[in-house]
Amino acid sequence: MVAGAWHVLSGFWFLLRRPSFWPLAALPTLLAVGCVLSGIALGAFAIPWLETHLLPGRGKVAAGIGILLSLALYLGALLAGAIAGLAVAMLLSAPLLEMLSRRVEAYVRVQVVEHEGGLKWEIAQAFRGALYFLFAAPVVFLLSLIPLLGPPLGLLWGAHSVAFQQTDMPLARRGMDFGQRRAWHRQYRPESMGFGLVGLAFLFVPLANFLLASALTVGGTLMVLELEEDLVPPDRPERRERTRIASGAGSGPQA
Repeated sequence: MVAGAWHVLSGFWFLLRRPSFWPLAALPTLLAVGCVLSGIALGAFAIPWLETHLLPGRGKVAAGIGILLSLALYLGALLAGAIAGLAVAMLLSAPLLEMLSRRVEAYVRVQVVEHEGGLKWEIAQAFRGALYFLFAAPVVFLLSLIPLLGPPLGLLWGAHSVAFQQTDMPLARRGMDFGQRRAWHRQYRPESMGFGLVGLAFLFVPLANFLLASALTVGGTLMVLELEEDLVPPDRPERRERTRIASGAGSGPQA
C-alpha cells in the first residue's frame, strides 16, 4: 500500500520538476479547481436537506447513534461532492489527460506502447473510465449512510474508483479491456488501494487538490510502468542504480 501511495506523491513531484509538462496540465488543473470546489460546496449545501429527510428525528434514536449518523452523513456528502467534481473534471479533460499520460510514458519508456485500436480507442476507454468514476460518487454517499461500517466501505470504494480511473489510460494502451483492467487491480490490490486512499486524502488538501487531476494521471501512469515493466523515471535513485549495475555488467568480459 505504501508503494501505491508513493505514486501519488511522485505524480506531484514529477510535474513540479518538469515545466515542459505544464501546458498539458494547465487546463485539467483549472477544471479541477472549479469542479472540486463546486462539488464540495454542493455537498455542504445539501447537508441540511439530507439531514432533514434522511436522518431520524430527535428522540427517535440514542444521542450517540444520532451523532454517528450525522457525522457519516456529513462525511459522505462532502466526499461524494468532491469525487463527483473530480470525476467531471476528468471527463471534460480526458483527451488532454490522455496526451499527458502518453508524454509521461514516452519520457520514462522512450517508446510509447501503441494499441491497435489507436488513439481513438484509448480516448474512448478514458471516457468510459471517467464515467465509472463519476458513478462512484453516489455509491460513496449511499454507503456512508449505513451505520458504523458504511463510511469505511464508502472510503474504500472511493479509493478503488480513483485508482481504477487513473490507471485506465496506460492499461488501455496495453490492450486491456474493462474486465482485464479490473483483474489488474485485483492482482495489485494493495498498491491500488494505497494509491486511491492517498488520492482521496489530497482532495481536501488546500492547493494540492488543484493539481490533483494532472498529478493523479502522472502518478497512475508511473505506477503502471513500474508494476508492469519495472520502469521508473530516469532521475529516480533506483533507476540510476539499475543503470549503473547494467552498465557494469555490460562492460565485463564476454563469454
